[in-house]
Amino acid sequence: SFTPNPDLPGLINVISIDHFCALWDSGAEQHQYAVWLPGIGIAAVYGIIIAVGLVGNVTLMKTCLLVKSMRTVPNLFLSSLALGDLLLLVTCAPVDASRYLVDEWLFGRVGCKLIPFIQLTSVGVSVFTLTALAADRYKAIVRPLDINRSKATLGIGLRAGTIWLLSITLAVPEAVFSDLHTFTTSYTNETFVTCAPYPHVGELHPKIHSTASFLIFYIIPLLVISVYYFFIARSLVRSSADFSAEGHPHLQKQIKSRKRLAKTVLVFVGLFALCWLPSHVLYLYRSYHYDQVDTSLAHFIVSVCARILAFTNSCVNPFALYLMSKSFSKHFRNQLLCCRSPRRLNGQNSANTNMTSV
Repeated sequence: SFTPNPDLPGLINVISIDHFCALWDSGAEQHQYAVWLPGIGIAAVYGIIIAVGLVGNVTLMKTCLLVKSMRTVPNLFLSSLALGDLLLLVTCAPVDASRYLVDEWLFGRVGCKLIPFIQLTSVGVSVFTLTALAADRYKAIVRPLDINRSKATLGIGLRAGTIWLLSITLAVPEAVFSDLHTFTTSYTNETFVTCAPYPHVGELHPKIHSTASFLIFYIIPLLVISVYYFFIARSLVRSSADFSAEGHPHLQKQIKSRKRLAKTVLVFVGLFALCWLPSHVLYLYRSYHYDQVDTSLAHFIVSVCARILAFTNSCVNPFALYLMSKSFSKHFRNQLLCCRSPRRLNGQNSANTNMTSV
């Protein structure tokens, strides 16, 4: 049994991980070490994820913002995505890890309101930025004549700002309703205080909360992305059929480049969908079985794996991009290792300005 529920940042269940551990080793002194050792191991995994994510996302942002040839529309969106991932890693992950090491909420009433708000904002930024990336690929491939290059930078800034504003707005209810509440377990009649987004009364609130979050932050964005990619795939198939490689080598090269860019964005979307689905499903299951507390070891293991998988999504994007893009991998290494002078790097940028992209 668990709380908070960083499976979906800001969505906090009613029974703490710490209370599960207390139930596990209550009255059995010899089991205290068995409970503590897994907690240290799990927290260490979180530490690795945080460290890798910080290095990868900071380097991605440096690469896309400081290297002139990398300042393309998709890459600037990826910088916003990386910023959202960084926000998730520095707020949600440490809070979640602390629940395996101590048996109480450490962050007070202000933290109970602020942390879920920040965490849900970062999730919104991630999924809505992926949707914007899909829309950008649709315009570039299906409707390239609609793109106004002279206003591209301004448009990116406005869209990125809108995404952050929308995510912050949708996260406001988390700050309003999240609070410290006292709960009583039905098995041992023990009481404890923890942070939750709704009081422990009735079953309607958790059902509405989990269902709305699943729709807004998962199902609807992925449906929109799927529609975009349906038209992208249809356009690419038609383009490949219309032009033969012998007669139109330049167009074939352009089509190949478009396919690669679309594939990169699709991989990011697939990683997000895969990593976050277990967390959403688990939270829905708990919300629709609100009066049933599952203290089994299997449930505990599934919950830990779902959380770790969700956090892993915040550190894999830079390395996925590294493997899929030769131009990005070259600049990524330069920014990571700082092994080349700015003058030499700028010389490479000038030479590759028209060739470098996601």
